[in-house]
Amino acid sequence: MLFASAVAATPTRAAPGGGPAGGQGNGRQSGQQSGEGNGQQNGQKNQQEQVDTEHLFGFSEGAETGQKGEQEVVLDTVTRIGKRRAGPGPSTYRVLDTKLGYQFDPTDGFSIELGAFGDLRRVRTIADLDDKAFGTFDGVSVELKYQFLHASAEQPVGLALELRPRFARVLPVEGNGANVFDMESVLQLDVQVVPGRLWYGANVSFEPAAGRRRGSGGAGFRSSTFLVSQSLVGRIAENTFLGPEIRYLRGYDGTFLNQLESVALTLGPALHHRFTEKTWLTLAYAGQVWGRDTDRAYARRALGLSQFERHALRVKVGVEF
Repeated sequence: MLFASAVAATPTRAAPGGGPAGGQGNGRQSGQQSGEGNGQQNGQKNQQEQVDTEHLFGFSEGAETGQKGEQEVVLDTVTRIGKRRAGPGPSTYRVLDTKLGYQFDPTDGFSIELGAFGDLRRVRTIADLDDKAFGTFDGVSVELKYQFLHASAEQPVGLALELRPRFARVLPVEGNGANVFDMESVLQLDVQVVPGRLWYGANVSFEPAAGRRRGSGGAGFRSSTFLVSQSLVGRIAENTFLGPEIRYLRGYDGTFLNQLESVALTLGPALHHRFTEKTWLTLAYAGQVWGRDTDRAYARRALGLSQFERHALRVKVGVEF
């Protein structure tokens, strides 16, 4: 909550003609100080209102949407690194999932984003996976987001729901060709903990997927993921924000959380910086600090690596217009 400072009145002194010489000066001084105070207050208030939380929290997403007619182009790359080694010698698991998205806002509080995906990977000597090295087009998506609550200085809570139907051509872990449809549903919450200084963001996500593997006699593919993420980001410079992010993930065999395969807990920093009013960059790292697999062969092994990776790095760049 903002407080305007009170302006103290200065004593007047007599003018040569006997009238108060300070009246006009004090009025001007009070007006200037009051104007400066109101300008500073309005500037701080505008600074709060101008913070766009949508891309503020790293892997999590804020509840903010644009105003009617706004558009945005986003290049979003998530690099996934590290799996369980199959045997002696060097091993590699490195996958770059890249999305080029175009977002527009047909009305206030509602946005639509169209996305095209690419998959670039190198896999060598990883348990239960074939060696692979390729890059390919990996499908398209539509993201529909509706904001129920808009955060402001008077009401600090933002709330939105986003649906992300997608068609994919590559299995995310194995890298085999497939025709897969998935539908991620994300509940997005953000709170101005300290107006203009500190924000809290949280996501709850459910993502079922189903399809067919290509070149395997039509073998089916069914999976689902449940995720809860939380982030606390503070302003460390005028246009730079930094804070920790923690994510809890559960991976299942089956489209409706049927059979648990992996559990993982990741932790890492999130950085958001605005170069100009219309261009921005988000960087985030997530390292797995705890996890487990339900497969008996790996029951005593650390981390949940059947469905998730050891490290993930996100680089997201956007231009608004």
